[in-house]
Amino acid sequence: MCAEVQARTGAALVHPYADARVMAGQGTIALELLRQAPELDALITPVGGGGLAAGVAIAARALKPGLALFGAEPAGADDAARSLEAGQRVTSVVPDTVCDGLRALVGEPNLDALRTHRVEVVTVSDAETVAAMRLLWGELKQVVEVSSATVLAAILKRPQRFAGKRVGVVLTGGNVDLDALPW
Repeated sequence: MCAEVQARTGAALVHPYADARVMAGQGTIALELLRQAPELDALITPVGGGGLAAGVAIAARALKPGLALFGAEPAGADDAARSLEAGQRVTSVVPDTVCDGLRALVGEPNLDALRTHRVEVVTVSDAETVAAMRLLWGELKQVVEVSSATVLAAILKRPQRFAGKRVGVVLTGGNVDLDALPW
């Protein structure tokens, strides 16, 4: 279908996450965050298809080479973590998670960026993610989508990795369908 539209209209196909232009756009988050908080020691983003994580990693590493970079991924959709461990893209994962925004398999160029920029991916369970979402909503009054709560879940799961660090946390998705919440 896309090929038909392209042929008929001359339109360009922009992949939703495995495209350098998308990664560059997502990378502006790191530019803004490090401009506002240059003292950060670490940065963490959710990981699904990898456009956000890759773009942020590329920009952050260029601006602050010593910054620790982390990704948070649902255990039920852990293809990025498995791929980094295997040294090649793992496509056999069938995503099974409440994190609807993270059900895409990591794109090849995105995986290359995560590997090149040494992003450590922490996997979290759906229960850990939902608990983090409740904490964000209840204590911080921060409305986020469940996929975004993986970042706080990762910090809570691995406190020793983040202890004593000033951590930039990328939270996304305030457009939440209340009827689809996992509680």
